[in-house]
Amino acid sequence: MAELSLENIGKKYGTVEVLRNINLEIEQGELVVFVGPSGCGKSTLLRMIAGLEQISSGELTIEGLPMNDVPPAQRGIAMVFQSYALYPHMTVRENMAFSLKIARKSKSEIVEAVENAARILQLDEYLDRLPKALSGGQRQRVAIGRAIVRNPKVFLFDEPLSNLDAALRVATRIEIAQLKQDMPEATMIYVTHDQVEAMTLASRIVVLHGGGIEQVGPPLELYERPANEFVAKFIGSPAMNMLPGRITGTGHQTTVELDAGGQAVSAIPTSGREMGRKVSIGVRPEDFDVAEGGELFSSLVEFSEALGEVTLLYFAQRTGEPEKVIAKVSGILAGIRGKEVRLTADPKKVHLFADGVSMRPS
Repeated sequence: MAELSLENIGKKYGTVEVLRNINLEIEQGELVVFVGPSGCGKSTLLRMIAGLEQISSGELTIEGLPMNDVPPAQRGIAMVFQSYALYPHMTVRENMAFSLKIARKSKSEIVEAVENAARILQLDEYLDRLPKALSGGQRQRVAIGRAIVRNPKVFLFDEPLSNLDAALRVATRIEIAQLKQDMPEATMIYVTHDQVEAMTLASRIVVLHGGGIEQVGPPLELYERPANEFVAKFIGSPAMNMLPGRITGTGHQTTVELDAGGQAVSAIPTSGREMGRKVSIGVRPEDFDVAEGGELFSSLVEFSEALGEVTLLYFAQRTGEPEKVIAKVSGILAGIRGKEVRLTADPKKVHLFADGVSMRPS
């Protein structure tokens, strides 16, 4: 039985439909990440699961029990918000124990729960400090600890790292990953706009767009086998390049000709009926290789970014291309700006999309 099930979930504000036909099952012990562009409804969906937003249509169940009309406090859910929301006049110990005191738990239960959460989050030495004496990362750990002591059925994280600086984001992300390892039976749902968080934390990613689900799957599956152009461009940074073209050869491998010139081979098989069909040819920046000849793409480098281990090349836009092409190549390429560079790609890394949908066999 699924720990949490969403069946045909929808959300409307008046006549405005924010979410529609959301169907998803989350098993016990999973860490599922909701990602998508701003306004796609990922935080709204999380708040509906928490009971902070009313469900307009469909049914939410947890452990097989309907939850649509169950108050938030009775759903067995604990939520960690973007803001720490700690009580400034209370110590770490008091902040973590507060919800248990409200629930009238015994003193021994409270002490045991707080000490266990502090051990998991490595907060033992900070229990008697006030929040003002903690770093941003430590405060977020206290907020997570406040959720752990409640021993919930489901943990909900609403962009918990957004208020941290870059270094703290990395450190706290690792701590959340470690927390999941220490609590293998815990079910967690995590909302973020950060792809690195999604790719490194998730057992499965749910990509939301336009009020619906575009694709659900393990991180590497979404990266290597995107179901459509939106997922292909959303997962990965820089985004996948999309080059318009048409199929000129079919069979076990497919030959495609770019509208702006150049030719590629994809390992995606097609039949003769696809000959001449217009397609989008997708290649990730990191899947390009500098070519001597037989190139898929060639153009002048308009701008470059040397990042040390890799160099990002931004190419001048050619006639017939909807956007500029970006390549990520290994090493440092000095003095490359203004020069023509030829690129090719392994057929296994060349994606084909027809009418926005992947042509790769499922």
